[in-house]
Amino acid sequence: MASGSKLVIIAALIGNSLISVTKFVAAAITGSSAMMSEGIHSLVDSGNQVLLLYGMKRAAKPPDADFPFGYGKEIYFWSFIVAILIFALGGGISIYEGIQHIQHPEPISNPLINYIVLGLAMVFEGAAWYFAFREFNRVKGRWGYLEAIQRAKDPSIFVVLFEDSAAMLGLIVAFVGVWLTQSTGILIFDGIASVTIGFILVGTAIWLAYETKGLLIGESANQSVIRGIRSALGTKPNIQHVNEILTMHMGPDFILANISVDFVDNVSSQQVEEDIAAIDRGIKQAYPQIKRVFIEAEKRSNKFPHGS
Repeated sequence: MASGSKLVIIAALIGNSLISVTKFVAAAITGSSAMMSEGIHSLVDSGNQVLLLYGMKRAAKPPDADFPFGYGKEIYFWSFIVAILIFALGGGISIYEGIQHIQHPEPISNPLINYIVLGLAMVFEGAAWYFAFREFNRVKGRWGYLEAIQRAKDPSIFVVLFEDSAAMLGLIVAFVGVWLTQSTGILIFDGIASVTIGFILVGTAIWLAYETKGLLIGESANQSVIRGIRSALGTKPNIQHVNEILTMHMGPDFILANISVDFVDNVSSQQVEEDIAAIDRGIKQAYPQIKRVFIEAEKRSNKFPHGS
């Protein structure tokens, strides 16, 4: 797994931990519901980054008898847990806190403290967001942003980017909520801001869960990899037809490939063995993330009508 991913998560963890403390202190002093929601938000984000780091450590474990293909999917599992925590803890508690303050509004004391804390938080969150965005830009290549997220096999980068984007949006909402409460004297604006922050977190969580679900249950390699393998096999003189190429990501940098090919009828068993060994070497050299290759010699039949 790229070291850049780990650096992005560590930077976000340090920033969110410091910011959450200042937000809770400000919420305790001023009584702002929006600030309390922002403190919860930052605290949940800090916990999420700890889980991502734990998932990366677990994913790096070597294969063993119980998990012969390694532990790479651990990062997918913990990324999914992060999405659930954002939904349940971050979104749920913020919405609950906001509803309580809408029903029982209280005035905000010392609003200047909120403005100072929110301003500093925007600076720190903005720096963390830029760091995550720069790393995401580095790994996305020529793909568009949405396409890169959909094709990404390492969720750690876009999870942090999603979190930081939601954090920046939440800070803006909190700032507006505090300002409207102070300038209009309508106390429910603070609670409304808290509820809005909660819905931002819920939306972020749903999107994260959707993007990590496919990786968790077994997503194939990108089509460019599959097309490249098929193209390379098509040049082999002893292969009459490529029946199917099945791939699965066992982790961000571990692809399992199962290939069925129809060899020409007059090829010897020794030549088949040599060809299979050469195909295995060639695929792994061309695509280092493909760690295991299984090749089946099967005659083309109705099972493979279109070379699927």
